[in-house]
Amino acid sequence: MRRQAMQRGVVAILDVGTSKIACLVLRFDGTARLSDDNSIGSMAGQSGFRVIGAATTRSRGVQFGEVTAMAETERAIRTALQAAQKMAEIRVDHVIACVSGASPRSYGLDAEVELEGQVVTEHEVARVLAACDVPEYGAGRDVLHAQPVNFALDNRSGLIDPRGQLGQALSVDMHMLTVDADPIQNLAHCIKRCDLELAGIASSAYASGISALVEDEQELGAACIDMGGGSTGISIFMKKHMIFADCVRMGGDHVTADISMGLGVSCANAERIKTFCGGVHATGADDRDMIDIGGDTGDWERDRRTVSRAELIGIMRPRVEEILEEVRARLDAAGFDHMPSQQIVLTGGASQVMGLDGLASRILGQQVRLGRPLRVHGLPQSATGPGFSGAVGLSLFAAHPQDEWWDFEIPVDRYSARPFRRAVKWFRDNW
Repeated sequence: MRRQAMQRGVVAILDVGTSKIACLVLRFDGTARLSDDNSIGSMAGQSGFRVIGAATTRSRGVQFGEVTAMAETERAIRTALQAAQKMAEIRVDHVIACVSGASPRSYGLDAEVELEGQVVTEHEVARVLAACDVPEYGAGRDVLHAQPVNFALDNRSGLIDPRGQLGQALSVDMHMLTVDADPIQNLAHCIKRCDLELAGIASSAYASGISALVEDEQELGAACIDMGGGSTGISIFMKKHMIFADCVRMGGDHVTADISMGLGVSCANAERIKTFCGGVHATGADDRDMIDIGGDTGDWERDRRTVSRAELIGIMRPRVEEILEEVRARLDAAGFDHMPSQQIVLTGGASQVMGLDGLASRILGQQVRLGRPLRVHGLPQSATGPGFSGAVGLSLFAAHPQDEWWDFEIPVDRYSARPFRRAVKWFRDNW
């Protein structure tokens, strides 16, 4: 499906989130089609496509990154897609989507085979990939990503592409990401109802990491925390590959709901107050800084209320701390503290709360920065904020699909189950 979209030269990127639906229309030129080969390695630059249409709309029928009301989500997707097509002045039939919920779970796989000849061929690569013991990941779950992240030939580890090299034994380390099947199927069905063909699907945490982490961070090791409206995605990269992903079912909408309940205002008004006046670090001046919370109840006395900014921060900070503490627990479980570089990058729409980087430094670690998506050709200024990291990363993923687009004929289709081994084991051993 992706090849058909590439041959037509135009594809839509769809980021279906809890708070917004973003749609980008990409036009590919001939250079992007080079990535259809059996490529092993990371993305090379951003050439090959240009953004010719972009639109966003308020998301409906989505909770925790998963579709809960099919008809409402369908209308929202159609709205965003039609606006992007109008800007691009072209009709789009194929979309690549990203999913932010679905309870992702990471597995580290490895395998080793003796080479039939001395030279590593594509057949040998296919053999070692097929030899990986896939654990029992449970019924009702699907594999979303399966990437070879490290090859070793005899005693030489850290190979990106072993083909053509000489040796006796070839081994591979793989990262496999599984998700709940139902949310994926619901999203695919919703896209189909919009008269669209699904040309690919990816994890939102993976896409955000591709766009928000700079090349050195992807190489040396870093974690990307994508703070969305209904969920917070976590991805860890090393040697330019994702080696771990997880998701916390809390996000910016939960902070908004706390403000709505705490101040007794509508969710729309609470979102406005959070955006323009919110923060997580109170100073002495915040006691005197009064905020007109407004309202539309018709009760004049109630609608002209004011609260201090310190009171607003007192409502927001506990929830933000709860989200960051949960992120810290997931990173610890992944063995992130054993990595040589412990850079953390915050991105996503909810990461724009004032003072969040300072609070995150105290909870997550010292090396924390706010990340924005990489610039791509034709991207409008309105789509360059942290909230578009997933959509921009998905564009890069579409043009340069990294290592999971293997066209080799896998010679073995019988897998034996083996207990789960955490990804941290092999990157501690190999790097």
